[in-house]
Amino acid sequence: MKYSTAIVVAAASVANAGFCSDAFEEFGNFFCPNAVKQIKYSGLDIAGKYRAVAQMDNSGTCTFKDKDYSGPIAPFDEDLTLHFRGPLELKSVAVYTPSKGKRDVPQPHSKRHGHQHLHKKHHEHEAEKRADMVTAVIDGVTVSWENNWFGGASTPAPAATAAAVSAASVKGSPAESASKSKTSSSKSKSSSSASVPAGDYERVAYYSAKEQVADGLVFLGNLGDPALSGTWDTVWGSSLAYCNEDGTKAAASPTILKEGIIDDQSEVIIASDKECDESCGTVRPGSVAYKGFEGANKVFLAEFTMPLSGKTGWNMDMPAFWMLNGAIPRTGQYSKCSCWAGDNSSPQQGGCGEADIIEVLRSGDTKAKSTFHFAAGTGDSHYFDRPTDKPMKVAVVFQAASSTASIKVLDDDFDFSTSLTSDQVEDLVNDEKKLNLFSLMTFGA
Repeated sequence: MKYSTAIVVAAASVANAGFCSDAFEEFGNFFCPNAVKQIKYSGLDIAGKYRAVAQMDNSGTCTFKDKDYSGPIAPFDEDLTLHFRGPLELKSVAVYTPSKGKRDVPQPHSKRHGHQHLHKKHHEHEAEKRADMVTAVIDGVTVSWENNWFGGASTPAPAATAAAVSAASVKGSPAESASKSKTSSSKSKSSSSASVPAGDYERVAYYSAKEQVADGLVFLGNLGDPALSGTWDTVWGSSLAYCNEDGTKAAASPTILKEGIIDDQSEVIIASDKECDESCGTVRPGSVAYKGFEGANKVFLAEFTMPLSGKTGWNMDMPAFWMLNGAIPRTGQYSKCSCWAGDNSSPQQGGCGEADIIEVLRSGDTKAKSTFHFAAGTGDSHYFDRPTDKPMKVAVVFQAASSTASIKVLDDDFDFSTSLTSDQVEDLVNDEKKLNLFSLMTFGA
């Protein structure tokens, strides 16, 4: 979507069932005639490599190294972060991974808070301006370009240092440490539990806007403010920071996203509550850094609306839900120093992975598309109906056994419970029964 100055070329082959011969053009984007309920991407088991950031410092140094990947869903088995751009009201999120055996997990409705205890705080610092990227599917070809710029910081930028970071681990701030001490006491208050058998999936992260519960995750943004969290300089712009309760400014410590609409100009990032260590690879100096959600089998459930704001102008009224390789925001989501495209011209020549799940490409449009960006990336001219008036529940499943990634619209009554059976997960991946509501794409076709 909005990550580098690269031009992305992801050819959607006629061999793909997701390509339709009767697509129509609308303001530079091509769409198949009807909306679908599921888009499935198969053939993800294609080995490759991407350009990982080897070294980064505040003076502008950014070097790369090749990183090979292979496996049934690589590179999407690496940790992924969730990104939401307004206008969007995020109601709930749940992340599931396979259980390793019977263990205690909280029952639904128990207000358990995770590794970082999330609490409300108000701050009065101005939001940092962001770079933006336009993606369009033109005659079956996905093309992206970026308007990359940085505004001024709300506080003076710290003096640049030449401290290079390679396989960096990030140390917490005093506020962060205080937050952790509060967490241990809140965790012990969890009262009821249930066992998740091996083979089923356990919920490892959960957010409910209505209940104001956040467990196993943190809310971040490209909002670095040296006075609060993260950093800012004239070389790389803003780093990751904790975001405040409406996602518009930096916060001093982990803060829960309040119930309400994320503004058109704002973006909220969800990562796990696991702080980075050497396994994260290179991290920008001074950045807040957490791991995403990793593994070859994982389920992401999200419930949200994308109301029409009526705003016009660059990036206005264009909501989106997408995922990134967690290494991208930890170095520079809106700079050239990331593995999104490495030091090559496009992610097709070295990208570490982006999955656009539900993305509106034109201000005020009610059609939302999906595209994968990496060496074998592809996109679909089929679209989902934008949920303008009522919430949409959607499941994103990465499944190793079938080497697939599936995006499926769920029934309104689907429960984001503390666990999912293997049969439930299989149902999320299985093809939509109504063929006119189903699209199949194949990587590398």
